[in-house]
Amino acid sequence: MATIESLEEEINQIKERNKRVESDKAWELSWARKIVVAVFTYLVISIFFFFAGVEDPFINAIVPALAFILSTASLPFLKNLWLKYIYKKNT
Repeated sequence: MATIESLEEEINQIKERNKRVESDKAWELSWARKIVVAVFTYLVISIFFFFAGVEDPFINAIVPALAFILSTASLPFLKNLWLKYIYKKNT
């Protein structure tokens, strides 16, 4: 049978895990993360376009970066629709 001390330790471990999960979730949903990913996307695509000889690589690289931002902005709306109309049918 578990002792009170072992149960308290298990509860503390669960609380620590929950803190990590909450901070990871906050980062995943943050605008800071979205901006960082968009900037890195722009830089990588710019370099690729430059070496590939694409005309105006630094202007054309804006499109994929903006597409990423738009896709992340629309995801919460689409997620809510999915949860409301699709997910509940499967449960």
